[in-house]
Amino acid sequence: MISRHLRIVLLFAATLPLVSSLPSSAQGDKPALRLVVGLAAGGAHDVTARALAEKLRDILGQPVVVENRPGAGQRLALNEVKRSPPDGRTLLIASNSPFVIFPHTFSRLDYDPVKDFSPIARLTVSESALAVGPKVPARNFREFVAWAKANPKQANFGTPGAGTVPHFAGVLIGKSIGVDLSHVPYKGGAPAMIDFTGGHLPIIINALGDMIDGHRAGKYKIIATGGVKRSALLPDVPTLKEVGVEMVAQGGVWVYGPPGMRADTVRALNAALVKAVNMPDFRERFAKSGVTVAPSTPQELAKIQAEELKQWAEPVRASGFKENG
Repeated sequence: MISRHLRIVLLFAATLPLVSSLPSSAQGDKPALRLVVGLAAGGAHDVTARALAEKLRDILGQPVVVENRPGAGQRLALNEVKRSPPDGRTLLIASNSPFVIFPHTFSRLDYDPVKDFSPIARLTVSESALAVGPKVPARNFREFVAWAKANPKQANFGTPGAGTVPHFAGVLIGKSIGVDLSHVPYKGGAPAMIDFTGGHLPIIINALGDMIDGHRAGKYKIIATGGVKRSALLPDVPTLKEVGVEMVAQGGVWVYGPPGMRADTVRALNAALVKAVNMPDFRERFAKSGVTVAPSTPQELAKIQAEELKQWAEPVRASGFKENG
């Protein structure tokens, strides 16, 4: 017969693998889990990171902080995470661009998108959208094309950054309509939206979720969306493919850790992240802004990354865009 003391010891031992798979803060010392975001505060990825932080504090029982490190097309954040210890205390909250587009656009990268990071989870999918401000007298894509052809020197479009999905959407839109649209990159969607709503940019291509409210308020007009099909939030607005631009312009929130993370730590963090985004209030909050919650396993994210890396090769090549690094 097993004594009460021995049962307690055995029970404690059985929990050790789960406890040790989490960051050591879960074992009592409580250092913060860092969510490093490579885009400016106020944009879609920052908002997602802060919503995640709220949930993860309860799920993991530890402090969670969001660190914004905008600049260099998210590469400042990538390198911060790349250099961090693989202890599960530092995670990257990123878009897909640094992993599937930058390898095609930069002649030199100071990171390897496969070897230098541990895939944790894809959390959301979000589409980009094309919008025009009040200075552009266009109610739809056809009228936008007419205006751009008549005013090519004024046809400047802002995006969250060079080498992003919105950037290449703009390049391919320009090629498809025969106008060399001039790109104005920003350090994230939020600063781009500030200039756009302030009348300093006639055109913007940004995350749909960042633009729904202003469109509904009549501050500007979304004239095309970048999803596979029309957005449920804007059923009257056509997709880029419908207006003749052969591309799907969508990204999302991808989560990575430093290289060399233990498999059990990755699994534990993935489980916590998936639990967070599957909470009804989280799903409802983001659905209202055009973001689809679509969590993946680490293995699925690695596969998605490989597929999208291949998918973007030809559009980037056709655009002729290159960065020097």
